[in-house]
Amino acid sequence: MRLLFDLDKKNYRQCTHTFVRNSARSIMISGGQVAMVHSLKYDYYKFPGGGIEDGENPVDAMIRETMEEAGLKVLPETVREYGVVHRIQKSTVADNECFIQDNYYYLCKAAGTAESQKLDDYEAEERFTLEYIYPKTAIETNRRADHGPKDPVMLEREARVLEMLIDEGLFGEER
Repeated sequence: MRLLFDLDKKNYRQCTHTFVRNSARSIMISGGQVAMVHSLKYDYYKFPGGGIEDGENPVDAMIRETMEEAGLKVLPETVREYGVVHRIQKSTVADNECFIQDNYYYLCKAAGTAESQKLDDYEAEERFTLEYIYPKTAIETNRRADHGPKDPVMLEREARVLEMLIDEGLFGEER
């Protein structure tokens, strides 16, 4: 899978160990808009998806996480690799820990309308809501103001992926 970009804060010199948590995310475009999960509590947008469990392949994780977070059933035959974002930074949990994450992005389509979400406690507390949104609106939202305790690196990652999709003409007419 092609490398989209690196997010390297270079702030981890004092780290003595690493924590690796890779993720897989879906990119579903329809009518010039993209399916994203909106945190109503902290007002940011993220692509549906999440952590890859031990022994799980990235595509299966993306399909599972997209159903859980967004209630969208991915059509497996439509899944195409888009790219990976490599992230490395000092952990927000421990001063001596380095956080490493490969975020795998897949273009795909969903079957029918959204079903019920199966949110984790923190996702329910943030009031994750599926929205189809114009990419520039999501970018502007993620880059403005304060989003509470959310890591700005994660928010910028999503904004940069959206910009790449726009630059590659995947939304049709620019919005």
